[in-house]
Amino acid sequence: MAENQEQHKSQKHLQRFSEALESGRLITIRQMVNELHPAEIGHLLESLPPNERELVWEMVDAEKDGDVLRNVNDDVRAKLIRQMETDELVAAAESLDTDDLADILQDLPDMVIHQVLQSMGEQDRFRLEAVLSFPEDTAGGLMNIDTVTVRPNVTLDVVLRYLRLRGELPEMTDHLFVVNRNDRFLGLLSIADIVTKDPGLVVGQVMVHDFEPIPADMPEKEVAGLFEKRDLITAPVVDDDGRLLGRITIDDVVDVIRDEAEHSIMSMAGLDEEDDIFAPVVVSSRRRGIWLGINLITALIASWVIGLFDATIEQVVALAVLMPIVASMGGIAGSQTLTLVIRGMALGHIGQANARHILTKELAVGALNGLLWAFVVAVVATLWFENYMIGVIIGAAMVINLVAAALAGATIPLLMRKMGIDPALSSSVVLTTVTDVVGFFAFLGLATLVLL
Repeated sequence: MAENQEQHKSQKHLQRFSEALESGRLITIRQMVNELHPAEIGHLLESLPPNERELVWEMVDAEKDGDVLRNVNDDVRAKLIRQMETDELVAAAESLDTDDLADILQDLPDMVIHQVLQSMGEQDRFRLEAVLSFPEDTAGGLMNIDTVTVRPNVTLDVVLRYLRLRGELPEMTDHLFVVNRNDRFLGLLSIADIVTKDPGLVVGQVMVHDFEPIPADMPEKEVAGLFEKRDLITAPVVDDDGRLLGRITIDDVVDVIRDEAEHSIMSMAGLDEEDDIFAPVVVSSRRRGIWLGINLITALIASWVIGLFDATIEQVVALAVLMPIVASMGGIAGSQTLTLVIRGMALGHIGQANARHILTKELAVGALNGLLWAFVVAVVATLWFENYMIGVIIGAAMVINLVAAALAGATIPLLMRKMGIDPALSSSVVLTTVTDVVGFFAFLGLATLVLL
């Protein structure tokens, strides 16, 4: 329900801006744009064609530039950056927090990067270098260096007075991190405990001792899984020696979850979630052409299999009519298994330990569905063409293809991952090839053996 409301809100924004742009009410447009949250402005810019996007981008208040750049995809960000002057880019970059700046820094021109680093204090530069030293898709690349730490041997009263002297806390701070003099992580101290417990108690008596911090090299997908399972708001990030490096907050994890969902959907079509939906025709055609070429190869393989039995098809025309049924049923059954397995792998439910059980179960499902629908199709084909042998042939072919589809749907993603390939990227194309080839070969091969 909330997602539908958000989509409806976005559509209303887009409609209002489109109407205002058509009428040329530039003052109204400027006011409407800058009333939006930076994330909403980013979504709006991604939804506008290039000419309108350039116009709206020029109307965004300068203090929002950095946050808006952080909230658009890589392709759109690159185009917006090309519109900006060097001093505008420097100002936009300097307005961002360290972890947010790390997200876009490498997209900026070298001259801008140099000026930004020169303008930063030594501590901020150290923080930025710490984030950039880790791959973008790890906990270290995701973390924020802005943490509040305390020692275990001070009282809660001392901690409370220290917090009052600070004046403010980093956003989404629900715990302070307890460290020793070497910055090794020891545990968590809840803000609630600071406020409600006896001020004379020592931090070491109150803190959570058994909290397991997140290693800096942990993949961001696993980080998202931890936040989901533990219902975390923030979590500490440590190096190999257990020293505290920074923290990850739930807003960063939400971005990871959203990006992973987009990646899975787009990858199944061979597309990149960072592509601009309004990219030039030639650019979009080139990007999609590779995937279409791969699909053409697989289609030619299926056609070649059909060509092996052209003499059989010429003599029994009914086979040409019924062929798509076998391939289609296998494709749907295989897609169901494929989707289930890819989802299970993404959630960490499927691995080497239980892969055999999943395979056995899916083969059983494929066989049961194959027998059920083979009987239905066999009856229909027999009545349609008044030839019970055609019914028997298509029924047998369907059982073979549905079992093969289950086998392919369960094993292809696992093999892809073992080879270091994203299972969502090309599994569907391989699956389609398998179900088409097996389906056509089984159906036409059986027909050749039985009818000729």
